[in-house]
Amino acid sequence: MRRRHQKGSLQKRKRATGWAWIGMWRDAHGRRLSRNLGKYPVVSKAEAQARLEGEMAEVNQGAEISPETTFGDFVRNVHLPFCRRKWKASTASTSVQRIKFHLVTEFDSIELRKMRRDPLQDFLDRKARSGLSFSVVDHLRWDLRAICELAIEEGLIDRNPAKSLYTPNMVAQASKRVMTEGEVTKCLLVLDLRERLIARLAIFAGMRPGEIFGLKWEYVKGDSAEIVQRVYKGKIDSPKTRRSVRTEAFTPKVIAEIEAWRQVSVDSANGWVFPSERLTTPVSVDNCWRRHFEPRLRSVGLARYGSCEWHPFQYREASECRRRLCESLRLSGGVAGAS
Repeated sequence: MRRRHQKGSLQKRKRATGWAWIGMWRDAHGRRLSRNLGKYPVVSKAEAQARLEGEMAEVNQGAEISPETTFGDFVRNVHLPFCRRKWKASTASTSVQRIKFHLVTEFDSIELRKMRRDPLQDFLDRKARSGLSFSVVDHLRWDLRAICELAIEEGLIDRNPAKSLYTPNMVAQASKRVMTEGEVTKCLLVLDLRERLIARLAIFAGMRPGEIFGLKWEYVKGDSAEIVQRVYKGKIDSPKTRRSVRTEAFTPKVIAEIEAWRQVSVDSANGWVFPSERLTTPVSVDNCWRRHFEPRLRSVGLARYGSCEWHPFQYREASECRRRLCESLRLSGGVAGAS
């Protein structure tokens, strides 16, 4: 008897210890199984879904996929469960929503074997004309190619109808928001020591917010720091990509402010560089921005950076600062001489 691919059932239920995510599915013999997948809201719905798919992986491994499988069923039951196993939480939170909202809504009931290149390109053209950004349309093109490639591996189609798709020329490309030199100066002058150090790490070292708030004193080595972890939505995680694991060199002013901040830190040996009031966790990225950055930036006329947006800090001549830093290190034999 052929076994069909399961997607299971994920429910939030009240337990004696509080709310919890409960996953339910059937084993190879049809017996109903259930498992507590974690407490709510400590475990997000996406994480609970990923755990449920992990529990069902063994029973689904031998399940047969029908040749008449539709695009929506394949995405929900095969593609997303497989990709969630490799995606980081930050990637899954955006990719799953994008695929379901744009692709599944459009092609849900269409059989994979009946999908053709021209209708797919027409779909991308419509998305471009609707005003979506270049990044979103380009990601949709990539998603279609990846989904069809996996369908080929499953033996559902012979060729990839999305292989030759391209991102339309009429798609809107937004310019990057960057800080000018004068804005950087105003920003640094108005901030207190802790926030000024955070800003310098973003502007002159090009560090991501999660990497900055994920720093521990044990990783800070004089004129550099080892980037080996980050904070994402309050949880400790590995850096965004493999290349993000690195040793980040600091400029002299950053080094000086790190030492000044170390002198007033409660635990300057192995604790968090930017701890919360409890000291056992790093300070919240969003709270730090709203409480300490946004009011100060607005007070000096930098209202356009009034939302929780770190990219203008990261983009501000980070590559130029690194170039100058490397040149200074070369000329001074190891002593940085940039800003």
